[in-house]
Amino acid sequence: MARERPDTPVELKVRALRYLARREHSRAELARKLAPYAESAQALAALLDELAGRKQLSDERYAETRAHWLARKYGAAKIRADLKAHGVADAIAERVSSQGRRALAQHLRGAGKEAVAVVIVLRAKSERGAPASCRAAVFRLKRFTARSRSQRATKFSSGSCRRAGSSRVHPCAGISAERR
Repeated sequence: MARERPDTPVELKVRALRYLARREHSRAELARKLAPYAESAQALAALLDELAGRKQLSDERYAETRAHWLARKYGAAKIRADLKAHGVADAIAERVSSQGRRALAQHLRGAGKEAVAVVIVLRAKSERGAPASCRAAVFRLKRFTARSRSQRATKFSSGSCRRAGSSRVHPCAGISAERR
């Protein structure tokens, strides 16, 4: 479906604000979305400058939001790569991706989960090339937290601990039902 005529500056601004109302966008991403509707590249650049001047468009705010969202699943390197792919400046991507891990560790410490916070901090150090002793500490803490998680899960389970279709016996298989 080809467009007959480009949007007027007012229509283009309304379209841009509709995009920004849904979620944050980087400048490059918004420019890519609006380019087919703009009269010219100069009109699009003027609109983006106006939105940035009024603080309605911010690469930094977009980077913080995107990094917070991606930090649930990915590490700092993946977050940096994603932000750079979306047109965020290298300095902003570097600062935001490194802040996310420290903020998560502080939040976990405040919630009383010191062991998990230490794992996150030590994991960050081991990614940056920390000594082998730090990497060994990360491994021990990961193993400890995984073991304690599995013990908590089996402690309160009822019935058989053997998974359906699994030939592997669970660690608490020998414990009587009264002790579980």
